[in-house]
Amino acid sequence: MARIIAIASGKGGVGKTTVALNLGTVLAHHFKRSITLIDCNVTTSHLGMYLGMYYSPVTLNKVLRGEVSIREAIYDYFGGMKVVPASLSLSDLEGVDVTKLREKIDLIADENEIILLDSAPGLGREAIAALKAADEVLFVTTPYVPSVMDIVRTMEVVNEIGIRPLGIVLNMVEKEKYEMTPQEVEQLTRVPVIASIPYDKNINKSLVEKLPIIVQNQNSRASKAFISLGAALVGYPYEEKSIFSRIRDKLSFGRKRKLEIPSAVLGPDMQSTRSMQNQMAFRGPDTTILASPLDRPDRPTLPGFPKPEE
Repeated sequence: MARIIAIASGKGGVGKTTVALNLGTVLAHHFKRSITLIDCNVTTSHLGMYLGMYYSPVTLNKVLRGEVSIREAIYDYFGGMKVVPASLSLSDLEGVDVTKLREKIDLIADENEIILLDSAPGLGREAIAALKAADEVLFVTTPYVPSVMDIVRTMEVVNEIGIRPLGIVLNMVEKEKYEMTPQEVEQLTRVPVIASIPYDKNINKSLVEKLPIIVQNQNSRASKAFISLGAALVGYPYEEKSIFSRIRDKLSFGRKRKLEIPSAVLGPDMQSTRSMQNQMAFRGPDTTILASPLDRPDRPTLPGFPKPEE
């Protein structure tokens, strides 16, 4: 039976979808877990846009309207992760019943080890539905009082529903004096901080290229933090090498290493970012959507957009 984990935040703009996407990619590719990532933010869905999936013929919206099964809305992604996108069309909101989310997820629970729910921010109807559909919750916030206070409010709902809080991911951390420290966040929320993701300009670049940062730039600070988070989630012992070990390795091999992680964690097919971009594709019903066809000279103006059938 799958672990069903909601990725939640008390407010928007804290990087929740970025965390969900990169965590799912790390768990699937590096730790070889069977992962399905579901966009549960049906009114303002972002997951598909982050991956270049601007049009998908079958989405979670149709699943929640009872038109198709959830298996028909699953798309394969790089590294073995599966994605269930929500529709970007406003008209597709009609007839959607988010209270049926857990019922639909249960149909694929035996086929996954972990199901990640990218929930809507706040405590609206969609956000509550995602929390009720989950067994565990991972909070994402930035190190500032307003967004951290929203976790305190969300925890009241979490306790009432009865799901287990896994911890807090502090995102976009710059370690400035005016930021809250992990200890201060823990004191205020009474929830452990299990990861700190540093502010990294490479993430902005990865969003433009429609790639997870862990694929776009494996050696970035944010990528290493996401690998550490994934390791903590599955109980894998992982420790980043010290700067002295990295210098020694560089001198020994005479070249820059791609990613300093144990060989047991790093998949055998991990290659350069450019090579990955050529290989990555979504495969779903009646469509193949390239995640980032940057090497195609004839690429369309909007990369990854298959046109709907007329």
